[in-house]
Amino acid sequence: MMEARIWGCRGSVPAPGPDTVRYGGNTSCVEIRLSDGAVLVLDAGTGIRDLGSSLMKDGVKTIHLFLSHLHLDHIQGLAFFAPLYDPSVTLHIWGPRSPVSRLRDRIGTYMSEPLFPVNVSDVPCEAIFHDAPEEGCDLGAATVWATPVSHQGPTVGYRIEAEWSLAYIPDHEPALGLELATVEPSWLSGYPLAAGIDVLLHDAQYSEEEYPNHVGWGHSSIDHVVRFARRSDVRQLVLFHHDPRHSDETLEVLLARAQDLWGGDGHAPVLAYEGMSLNPAQLRALGGRVIA
Repeated sequence: MMEARIWGCRGSVPAPGPDTVRYGGNTSCVEIRLSDGAVLVLDAGTGIRDLGSSLMKDGVKTIHLFLSHLHLDHIQGLAFFAPLYDPSVTLHIWGPRSPVSRLRDRIGTYMSEPLFPVNVSDVPCEAIFHDAPEEGCDLGAATVWATPVSHQGPTVGYRIEAEWSLAYIPDHEPALGLELATVEPSWLSGYPLAAGIDVLLHDAQYSEEEYPNHVGWGHSSIDHVVRFARRSDVRQLVLFHHDPRHSDETLEVLLARAQDLWGGDGHAPVLAYEGMSLNPAQLRALGGRVIA
């Protein structure tokens, strides 16, 4: 059975400290283990460092890393990902297409002097680069799709379907220029990824009061993410990409607002936290509607 685990869910910049202990300060990284043993990783924020150590202990030799985009908070852990330095590992790196340069070259901008002493072309593992699978691809027991979403620069979200389905849209502004309550769902950025999904991990960076000062920054407010999830018939919404300025207490205030907006039917939204495991047993404990 497919299982997902969150290793980092903070946005923009790591935020360690006493005010972020409950939900974590590492930036975006999610591990997915498939029923056939295949390992998928969503984004390479700072959470991928600890994930890498775990994968090495487990002897994992083939990894598929799916990057939503190449902003620093989503790739800054890649250079510290232990499997990158193991010559017995095959690492497939998937990322959004760019009309300007290859994925390898764009990552090489980060993994090269003067920013980092090891060039991406010199890592010992077998690194294979792919464009994000907008036509879909089968990887072991799962099918993975990518779709461009509204955010600065080439950015995609991912939809993964196996025994249950998960959509990952960590940086997204679906309300930019649109009225979420009235627009046809097919016009919504990200809708093909989220429609009818079992679990949606989605950008929830701003409060409703904060959002007007950040229009066009590529992130969602709490009311926008709830409206988007409702319009997409999402079964379980997981609030993700927490603002680095938001303490644990602030996140819980935002969660209460999201639950009020959601209403009484079905699963209420939950907050992503480091170490959170998404599997059938946990999802049933959250309310029983996601997994039959």
